[in-house]
Amino acid sequence: MLPSRLFYDTLFENENLRGMEADVYLKDSVYHIEVDVPGFKKNDIKIECHKGTITVKAEKEEKVDEENKKYIRHERRFKNFERSFYFGDIDEDMIKAEFTDGTLHITIPQKAEVAKKQISID
Repeated sequence: MLPSRLFYDTLFENENLRGMEADVYLKDSVYHIEVDVPGFKKNDIKIECHKGTITVKAEKEEKVDEENKKYIRHERRFKNFERSFYFGDIDEDMIKAEFTDGTLHITIPQKAEVAKKQISID
């Protein structure tokens, strides 16, 4: 079951998140995040993990030839997106990420439950 905080966080998402839509699902004890980051390259994307929270950052600056252009509207100069997802108790050492055709796919295994130890009474 996904942590309820994951759903709570999405209620208050910032309008600036458009262009970085995500699907989050659980399959076979592994969380999956699929994030659309069109127009970005692999080197433009950073993924961080801290205390059960995965943060995806994408940042790039458009390089343009300013000398011969008279812009009427110039909106593509700088793009910066950031999105965080809280999962709780995850195996941070086993997180993997792939980037294909503008979609980032992150797999986050749940931490294996520690078996209870039976204590014998002397």
